[in-house]
Amino acid sequence: MARSLAMASPLPPALAAPRSPAPQRVPSVRLRLANAALRRLWSAGWANRPSLDPEVLIAKAAAATRLDPDADRVGWRARLDILCDDLDRHARLSDLGRTLAHGQLVAALGARFRAHALWRRHPEIAERPVTAPIIVVGQMRSGSTRMQRLLACDPRLTYTRFYESWNPIPTRPGARLDARKMKGRLGLGCALMLNPDFATLHPTAWHAPDEEIGLHNLSIFGAAFEAQWRVPHFTAAIERDEGVAVYREFRHLLQTLGWARGDAADRPWILKVPQFTQDLPALLRVFPDARVIHLRRDPADVVASSASLVCNQMRIQSHHVDARWVAREWARKVALRERRVEAARGGAGAAEVEVSFDDVTRDWHGEMRRVYRLLGLPLTAAVRERMRCYLRATDPARRPRHVYEAHRIVPSVPLPAPSPATA
Repeated sequence: MARSLAMASPLPPALAAPRSPAPQRVPSVRLRLANAALRRLWSAGWANRPSLDPEVLIAKAAAATRLDPDADRVGWRARLDILCDDLDRHARLSDLGRTLAHGQLVAALGARFRAHALWRRHPEIAERPVTAPIIVVGQMRSGSTRMQRLLACDPRLTYTRFYESWNPIPTRPGARLDARKMKGRLGLGCALMLNPDFATLHPTAWHAPDEEIGLHNLSIFGAAFEAQWRVPHFTAAIERDEGVAVYREFRHLLQTLGWARGDAADRPWILKVPQFTQDLPALLRVFPDARVIHLRRDPADVVASSASLVCNQMRIQSHHVDARWVAREWARKVALRERRVEAARGGAGAAEVEVSFDDVTRDWHGEMRRVYRLLGLPLTAAVRERMRCYLRATDPARRPRHVYEAHRIVPSVPLPAPSPATA
């Protein structure tokens, strides 16, 4: 089933090679030790080599949660088949990569089954309003995290925390101690232990404002998987999917986060996932009263920085990462998403503002005033001071610089031209 689905999916073309070939990197000592330890465990019979068979993953998640899989109304089952087939045939996973992929998918499925069980017990969650959310629409590496965290300085707004994105469903709703916080802390600590460079690429903390990319994992959807593994048929399937059913489920998960916190339902939610640039029509159909902040950055910088991040993520789980393929693929993806955003903006009718990465760097105060005019809120002195403190604490001069020049593609690649920010 998985193989026939994958083979029937046409692959998107690559656009160009990087300026110079990037040699394969030797895995770090800690990665070599982790892979060797896993092989010893398996050969000694102390653990089984993790399966990537979809049926095994579903059965394991169901057994762990003691819940049956939900009736599939969003297409997650077919996407899981395609993803697992790609992992087996294209991703060239290391032993650690196979273990991490198995664990991520079992965790996502388990969270999915628990979410649907919770919704059956508490149908009132679906009635909770998500009022006029503030949607940050920007390519990966376009400054979307900076914009989200600047807005999160305002206590009148609400946001998703890192641990909530990756563990959205509380084990015991209403309990004084929330196990998701511990899981978020441990998960981030393990990620940084295996991949210290992640702290430079995407500085965060277990309780920090962060993107909702983990919510898409429950639907077996989105770029969290594409940024870790070479999964071309899964990527093509996601790009063909209109996404409306997935974003309805995404909204339900947001309602669940607010319900679990006991938050007031009238605080606008700041939403930020680079995937939004690919799915804007579906997003605006599900959130018709959204206010949209469009971010712009030089596409050449976006592609180079994105390719650098993706190579970093893939090298944790594979010893065979083709940096040239990554650069071609993310050049193609940036161009695709740019076309889709421009097409969607023409007929969406949403309240919106466009903000340039460089303009925020030069004059964050002036650009945030423009954003707050869109929101219809005063930019108070207290909020400005919180924003100033955030920018001071995250000043690039205070941490190692993210160097991505080696991932720049040749100038002939047909990338979209940067456009000036408009009010």
